[in-house]
Amino acid sequence: MSQSYPVDPAFAAKARVDAEQYARDYAESLRDPDAFWARIAGRIDWLRAPTRIKDSSFAPDDFRIRWFEDGELNVAANCLDRQLQERGGKTAIVFEPDDPEQPAQRISYRQLHARVCRLAGALRNLGVGKGDRVTIYLPMIPEAAIAMLACARIGAVHSVVFGGFSPESLAGRIADCASKLVITADEGRRGGKRIPLKANVDESLKKPGTTCVETVLVVRHTGGPVPMQMPRDRWMDAVVAGQPEQC
Repeated sequence: MSQSYPVDPAFAAKARVDAEQYARDYAESLRDPDAFWARIAGRIDWLRAPTRIKDSSFAPDDFRIRWFEDGELNVAANCLDRQLQERGGKTAIVFEPDDPEQPAQRISYRQLHARVCRLAGALRNLGVGKGDRVTIYLPMIPEAAIAMLACARIGAVHSVVFGGFSPESLAGRIADCASKLVITADEGRRGGKRIPLKANVDESLKKPGTTCVETVLVVRHTGGPVPMQMPRDRWMDAVVAGQPEQC
């Protein structure tokens, strides 16, 4: 049996949508879906606003589900830039490290924006451009989100590979999308154990189909010693140093 719990009226008063508003929105979404979703699309910033809202077909010979297909936006700008004026000093990421003895990190929108821009500029300097593929093989650290947003900012396509996957699994994913660049860390930490991420990348890049990789960026996470194969391998902190905070 489900239970209902009273909500503090002061807390409920801050909600963006109450029960009545939800009922009105739901009714509109059924009555005129295109008009409803066109209005909802206005909540985010578009470089080119969409005019085609939904295009779907469930026919076996012409299956498609497309939303806002002629619109154009930048995910990083929507996640970060639009927040700076009013929420720049507010926390965007709270990172709890694997070691409970280490303090949590709190990264503001403004700090995150600067770090994303510096990495985006560094990626451009390394020859990564719109449509290029970047493989991200990182532990659950802030740099993972920063890498994804930096790719989105410059139009590169990112492929996230779980840090627990083997060199063989990583190699297959690199080969499948023909990655130009890999972002990894010296090591990862999971449950107190160290995961040899950079060593796994080195092993994966010996496999067939991975010669597409030109650069490996390495985050200093644990400080563990790892071999660096210059000029392919670069420390991320060195590469982003001196990059502008706007990109």
